[in-house]
Amino acid sequence: MASSTGPIIAIGAITTANRVIVNGQEIDWRVPIATALAAMGFAFAERWWPRGAVAMSWLALTGLLFVRIDPGTPAPIESFYRWYQGR
Repeated sequence: MASSTGPIIAIGAITTANRVIVNGQEIDWRVPIATALAAMGFAFAERWWPRGAVAMSWLALTGLLFVRIDPGTPAPIESFYRWYQGR
């Protein structure tokens, strides 16, 4: 497995979990499909630019945590903060 595959799969898992489990919305099947395609694309790109592909995958994961993908769904950090305040 390529080094960039882990962060890319984590992006898909966090996005889906934030939308479905935390915020109670329906699953958007485009996310798992796009995650699989992105993992294959990054693994392919890692053959020519290993350090860059891995760095971009980690940058994408970090960005995902703080940025809203869908305007109606809070970012994962916002969802975690809301959950933490409710404890």
